[in-house]
Amino acid sequence: MEEVQFKRLELKDREWIHSYFTKYPSRSCEKTFANCYLWLKQCPIEFATIENTLVFRAKWQEGTFTYPVGEPENVKRAIDFLREYVKKRGIEFQLCLVTEDEFASLEEWYPQEFEICYNRDVADYIYESEQLATLSGRKLHAKRNYINKFKESFADWRYETLSPENAKQCFWMALKWRSENGCDTDEKKNAEMQVALNSLRFQKELGLTGGVLYANGEVVAFTIGEPLSKDTYVVHVEKAYADIPGAYAMINQQFVAHECRNYKYINREEDMGAEGLRKAKLSYHPAFLEQKGTVKERKQ
Repeated sequence: MEEVQFKRLELKDREWIHSYFTKYPSRSCEKTFANCYLWLKQCPIEFATIENTLVFRAKWQEGTFTYPVGEPENVKRAIDFLREYVKKRGIEFQLCLVTEDEFASLEEWYPQEFEICYNRDVADYIYESEQLATLSGRKLHAKRNYINKFKESFADWRYETLSPENAKQCFWMALKWRSENGCDTDEKKNAEMQVALNSLRFQKELGLTGGVLYANGEVVAFTIGEPLSKDTYVVHVEKAYADIPGAYAMINQQFVAHECRNYKYINREEDMGAEGLRKAKLSYHPAFLEQKGTVKERKQ
């Protein structure tokens, strides 16, 4: 068995890794180079090419890998390789963030050999872009009211596509948001803010796009994301001042209306089990959830 050299993710690896994700797309928010890179400090991973597939290894738990990215026949060979790889080291084999479609393939190749435990906290919320852009229908009446209130309160409001120029203003807005929301004493909030700041710093290098909302001549909200597949766009970052009524609803609607109408679906990522965030995401009535779970070999 040949030795595999796993490598730490670096910015220079983007083009090569992005080519895998583009050729073998998924609706899971983790399947982009930007997501992997931006969360590298909080979720340290390494990658390698195995049987012509792209595989990530979790550094926080030995024997844990992502589902290989590549042609189906190569994916199966890569999984066979990984199972033997961990067996020789006397550790348990595990795949993380496995989607329902991926698990179906495992069941086809290895009937009853694996079991999956889905984690609701990491399920992605997938919405129809037309619904987010128009907010039509009775279910979204409250969202339209928030937007109307924002427009009435700020007659000079405007929306702009994210650019190197207004990204600087977003950066200062994010620093102010961090100060006002106690990020320095909240590990999760601080991690999310670091991702937001780095997404602004490396917008061009990571191939990210976004939108900016102004009121009274100042940035009050911004959002950042990227294409996930031909029909799905993923929103990685969304920040707005909570004390400005309707700011979150407004940036959400304006961004999709201006930048995402060519995509059928919008992935707004998971809620990580946060009750308030789950309530907010459900209030937009997702089309479906992209479920993900952990796969282990079934105990005999």
